[in-house]
Amino acid sequence: MLAPGAEAGEFRQAQPGYAFSFPCDHYSHDDFRTEWWYYTGHLRAAGGQEYGYQVTFFRRGVAEARANPSRWAAENVYLAHFAISDIPRKDFRYFERVSRAGLGQAGASQREFHVWIGDWEATGDGTTQRLRARGDGFAVDLSLTSQKPPVIHGENGISQKGEGRGRASHYYSLTRLGTEGTLTVGGKVLSVSGLSWMDHEFGSTQLHPDQVGWDWFSLQFEDGTELMLYIIRKANGRPDPYSAGTFVEADGRTIRLRQADFTVEVLDRWKRPRGKGVYPMKWRLRVPTLGLDLLVTPAFPEQELDTAKSTRVIYWEGAAFAEGTIRGRGLAGRGYVEMTGYAELFRKKL
Repeated sequence: MLAPGAEAGEFRQAQPGYAFSFPCDHYSHDDFRTEWWYYTGHLRAAGGQEYGYQVTFFRRGVAEARANPSRWAAENVYLAHFAISDIPRKDFRYFERVSRAGLGQAGASQREFHVWIGDWEATGDGTTQRLRARGDGFAVDLSLTSQKPPVIHGENGISQKGEGRGRASHYYSLTRLGTEGTLTVGGKVLSVSGLSWMDHEFGSTQLHPDQVGWDWFSLQFEDGTELMLYIIRKANGRPDPYSAGTFVEADGRTIRLRQADFTVEVLDRWKRPRGKGVYPMKWRLRVPTLGLDLLVTPAFPEQELDTAKSTRVIYWEGAAFAEGTIRGRGLAGRGYVEMTGYAELFRKKL
């Protein structure tokens, strides 16, 4: 269904004043061009081994198909990534899929929380979910239970990503998902438990031409708090003023962070072995207003995805650990870091 006033083939823009409503906003928003459901987490097997995982579903609207009256026109393309980080062995595996919606092979429902490509799927009611993905001897089959309400990022219903009307998204997270199920590693099925994080974001614009990539952090701490930060990098190497974040208290209350509220210092770097590109690989995060001072360290450097068969983007997405202080007391946790625009200039190719 097109947004009011939209012409055939056009997409709705993310504008201030959007009022989130759950569980409906867990569903697909086909009137926006781009949407993703993004899962990351840390899992521990019964034997104590630690693993990180990522499962991401993307929906990309096709403007030409929306203007095509044929009932055979495919209005959306669906893509997905699945990755496992075997932390003790420092082994990283990833898989990708792409499909149109024909014959029910892929889709995202506008009537319930269900997104899938083949037998990769996320389904549920938002509070409880089931997540499944697999590839060549690796798989996850997980039950996720939200321990906090959805956290809405940004202000007045939008997460502004750059200067200009509509250069924004609607963005929320489920920051603390209790997780249980099975993880298959090299064909061996393990019972696991841990914590996951889910981002859901939808909008219709690209990055500004002067924006070349981003660094995104999601961290879950042992005291029940969480932190999300993203830095959008400009071509001159400086952070865009629209970089932002959210700190989530243990009771679910949120504190919005603007770019001036935090600093991210790069302490180490890693040169990718294939082709050009050097990634930051250790960070000091400081939020003076919170008394927060953190050292964030990746589990290991080799957690890069080259998604030539789906989204056609080279990016780094990996498990990480955090340790530091907040308000004068010790703080430790786990999380994920995502980085784009280091192996190549980021120009969204979805």
